Amino acid sequence: MKDLAQRILDTAVAKGAQYADVRVIDTRTQTIAVRNEQISALSERDDLGFGVRVLVNGAWGFSASSTLTEAEADRCAAQAVQIAAASASLKGEPVRLAEVQPRQDTWQTPYLIDPFAVPLSQKLDLLYRVNKTLTQAAAVKVARASMSFKREHQIFASSEGTRIEQTLLRSGSGYSATAVADGEVQVRSYPASFGGQYMCSGYELVESLDLEGHAERVRDEAVGLLTADPCPSTTTDLILDGAQMALQIHESVGHATELDRVLGMEADFAGTSFATPEKLRNFTYGSEIVNLVADSTVPTGLATIGYDDDGVPAQRWHIVQDGLLTGYLTNREVAHAIDESTSRGCSRADGWSHIPIVRITNLSLMPGAATPEQIVEDTTDGIWMETNKSWSIDQMRLNFQFGCEIAWEIKNGKRGRMLKNPTYQGITPQFWASCDAIGNADAWRLWGVANCGKGQPMQVAEMSHGAAPTRFRNVAVGIMGS
Repeated sequence: MKDLAQRILDTAVAKGAQYADVRVIDTRTQTIAVRNEQISALSERDDLGFGVRVLVNGAWGFSASSTLTEAEADRCAAQAVQIAAASASLKGEPVRLAEVQPRQDTWQTPYLIDPFAVPLSQKLDLLYRVNKTLTQAAAVKVARASMSFKREHQIFASSEGTRIEQTLLRSGSGYSATAVADGEVQVRSYPASFGGQYMCSGYELVESLDLEGHAERVRDEAVGLLTADPCPSTTTDLILDGAQMALQIHESVGHATELDRVLGMEADFAGTSFATPEKLRNFTYGSEIVNLVADSTVPTGLATIGYDDDGVPAQRWHIVQDGLLTGYLTNREVAHAIDESTSRGCSRADGWSHIPIVRITNLSLMPGAATPEQIVEDTTDGIWMETNKSWSIDQMRLNFQFGCEIAWEIKNGKRGRMLKNPTYQGITPQFWASCDAIGNADAWRLWGVANCGKGQPMQVAEMSHGAAPTRFRNVAVGIMGS
């Protein structure tokens, strides 16, 4: 793989590339799913290929292949140069790459238990036991439980002299119960919706989730929601649990501060952002207690790496500090737009067959001082919402509406009746400005997002968002149809 990467670089430079890089990636994935105590998905896949990216006269060219031969390497390198030369004839502003020190290094995700070494029978037995507990209530018509594992071995080499080898390991697991009665359908998930919890770690993640220990509660809450009162339409104080906060961070801060989106490079597909460059260091994004930190070094984060797909080292920095917009997510191509001489290391691609683009890294709301119990006790009239069910946000990342699986009414500092079909609405800076209480470090947790889509053609990326239960004052809440 290393020899092939060097041949690709040599060919690209010989054909006229002023810059070239190559990623050779070998990925192994395993997916296991059980539905109503029957196997619904069972797959193991190996994928190997390379992608070469070049600059010619200030324009990109890219080519990729799953055929790892010298002849195919030469062909793809030459094709990438041809594409770049054609693109250069129509380019606007030429691509300018921020400086990066050439590196020769290796990096690997730390883990305790190799998930691919754990017997399939052991994994299935756990999923069957969870399913059995979930279906012990007659109203639960569908019970799903799953596990997912991925190992990616990558070699990155550039014409600037960088040579990096990385092995990334990701594990995930979760389940849901769907209860049905009298035309009403309600779902409860654990430990989060849309597949559960994901982290860059080994099988120890699955063991830490205590899947069986929460199954009865999840089942009973799904059934209880069928007869619960609907969430009222009102304006009230809102407390979001950590898992829902992860989506709030992702949609209203993460995507809003991807600098390529801010500059209009995503406008035709996924929109732009209200957080434009002139607001940097002089725009109030939230209240003074709001500190949002991007960090591709935090242990177990889904975007925790040694180096990004530009060969830039992982790092940590503020996006919002004491409520003020202070940073963006950047790669080598766009860093100059905010007068930064170096990239923040946010360049990633979906496998070997896509060109790297700016992606959200791990982005977290730093913890506060209060326990979740103290936040509830300090709330006279409010609603506690948990676990995402739906999301919608406009093309500028301003107006949003999110739905959750479950909520509880708070009266005079105590959590009361269960509420179904809760939603809340807001405008990003006003919403974050209303934040007045954040859970402490003991309640803080990284939540994995394994399905973030961006780009044309669509690429999927993974990242984590750390959060604890958080309170926002005077939020509009409403009713979502069942």
